[in-house]
Amino acid sequence: MKLPRVRCTTCERPICAGPVAGSLSKGRICRHDAPGARRDSDGSLISCRGSLEIVDLPMPDQQLEFDVDEPQPEADEAAPALFMI
Repeated sequence: MKLPRVRCTTCERPICAGPVAGSLSKGRICRHDAPGARRDSDGSLISCRGSLEIVDLPMPDQQLEFDVDEPQPEADEAAPALFMI
């Protein structure tokens, strides 16, 4: 599944955001490292403060609809019989 990218409110980098249960328009920013972050003294990475923040997801594009005139059957043509009596 391809997740939409949103700008992190802290580091301003484009990060993917997963959907939040119960809200179609909200998403949670995936965990990511702050730009230029150093590892902690024990060697673990330090996440950006914007990680796991809930943000508005970009709305998907709407499908383009066309107005198409449906052809009308001509009066001379008889409708085919579905059942023979």
